[in-house]
Amino acid sequence: MNIVNRKWWLIDANRQTLGRLASKIANILRGKNNPRFSPNRDCGDFVICINAEKIYLSGKKLKNKFYYHHSGYPGGLKKVRCDELLKKHPERLIFMAVRGMLPKNKLRAKFLSKLKVYAGPHHPHQSQKPILLEV
Repeated sequence: MNIVNRKWWLIDANRQTLGRLASKIANILRGKNNPRFSPNRDCGDFVICINAEKIYLSGKKLKNKFYYHHSGYPGGLKKVRCDELLKKHPERLIFMAVRGMLPKNKLRAKFLSKLKVYAGPHHPHQSQKPILLEV
């Protein structure tokens, strides 16, 4: 059994494009930046994303993009516009974008447990000494 030394990365989402930021985060969570990458193992690092409320979406996505979920009951399809989601839960916007870019298998839950997203500039992970990553 190999022991993986995981690093903690700090990413500032201020004025970053959502898709480009999510793809960088997904690669770090999977461990594709690691020379010992293996697609069937969890060898990725932890990611702390701050300032999620200041994320940038190009074009008319704030008004025209919808996020859907279903309650499981007949007629239970719900939809939320992107600008409403950004006001109420900005951390969910980044979380769902990264979730869509990860592989759809049993490792996805492990990858997502290493992602910490915060709306503001403060986070409770100072003791892990995260490394600031310029995106």
